[in-house]
Amino acid sequence: MSDAFAPALNLVLDALKTRRVSGSVLTASVASLERLHKTVASQAPAVGKTLRVAEKAPEAARSARVEEPRAGGRTAFEPVPQASTAHRAEPPAKPEPPLKRTVSSLSTEEKNSQLAALRSEAAACVRCPNLVLSRSSVVFGEGNPDAELMLVGEAPGADEDMQGKPFVGAAGQLLEKMFQAMGLARNQVYIANILKCRPDLPPGASGNRKPSAEEMGRCLPYLKRQIEIVQPQVIVALGATAMQGLFARTEPMARLRS
Repeated sequence: MSDAFAPALNLVLDALKTRRVSGSVLTASVASLERLHKTVASQAPAVGKTLRVAEKAPEAARSARVEEPRAGGRTAFEPVPQASTAHRAEPPAKPEPPLKRTVSSLSTEEKNSQLAALRSEAAACVRCPNLVLSRSSVVFGEGNPDAELMLVGEAPGADEDMQGKPFVGAAGQLLEKMFQAMGLARNQVYIANILKCRPDLPPGASGNRKPSAEEMGRCLPYLKRQIEIVQPQVIVALGATAMQGLFARTEPMARLRS
């Protein structure tokens, strides 16, 4: 330590002497500082930080108070309690309870009965006259009435229209591969469409047409009733059109996913 360190100790010593308060807690005793002063003054010069220590000495004195030496000539060294300015961490919020599945009070037999009645109603539907004229069958939907997972497509294609079953064409083959990858079987889920009839096409046209918003709106009550009966835990909309049909929204799929 440097000899120049002695003035810094003098500053601390004088500050403590002038601010002695009986019965207070101290950071360093006067006697200890005097001994330290003599020790530092007798040592050889070394790299020190004199100026910074001297500048901080009055501040250090203000943050410390002196206590009379205890019996035996020893003095306690205890920090002065300071008001904490640290941010107190808020207690962790209680986690939200998990969403619970609404369990249907219907038995499997009752569900099958209600679905059969709804199928008959949909088969006689004439809400879309253009589709009534062009359809071969009404593709109502099929699957496990107690399924936890329901898949919803937009509308039947040519293969589905001919067989009266959802997802039996090229899309159905892809769906079967998805089931295998997930470890599921087709009879474990329920499959339906927004639109129960294949959208009609102009004469001579081929392929499939996207159902209109009006067509989906007229047919949506059938799907809502299917959902009410099956009470699935998860509904997966297969594509943007199915999502728009379910929620009557026209935003891009990327925005709907978020």
